Amino acid sequence: MFQSLPRRLTRLGRLGAVAAALGFVSFTAMAGECPADQRRANGTGQPMSSAPAVGVTDKVITHIDVAKEPVSIQGRLLRARRLDIMPGGVVPWHSHADRPALLLIAQGEITEYASTCAVPIVHKAGDITPERSPTSHWWKNTGTQTVVIYAFDLFRSEAKHEEHMM
Repeated sequence: MFQSLPRRLTRLGRLGAVAAALGFVSFTAMAGECPADQRRANGTGQPMSSAPAVGVTDKVITHIDVAKEPVSIQGRLLRARRLDIMPGGVVPWHSHADRPALLLIAQGEITEYASTCAVPIVHKAGDITPERSPTSHWWKNTGTQTVVIYAFDLFRSEAKHEEHMM
């Protein structure tokens, strides 16, 4: 029952490593999201911005007309895009009231200002973030590196591309 000190330390070291790994997993799972204690009702988080699109290249890579797929979602495209946001670039205020999306931050670091979060949200390379109703938000690249984002959304096929920058 009695263990030698070196053996106990080895066991404590393993437990510490496991605890650290679990803490890291918990942290990374929440990376790029609004902290739970900062979530707000829509419209009571970050204020709207009237800043226009600046330093953003938005290219549609491909799309699928999901009305022609077994899911048969009429009037929607499952769209994939690449956005390059230069240092100082702004993705203007827009809504996700009717257009859910998933974003993969492939390169750089960018800040989101969401209507549902009391604080700005920093997104880093490797983060995947959902955009869902009722969120409205805008984004700014405050860093020195171009940010690359891959965006996947259910775009209204009759909408103009400019209406939904991100």
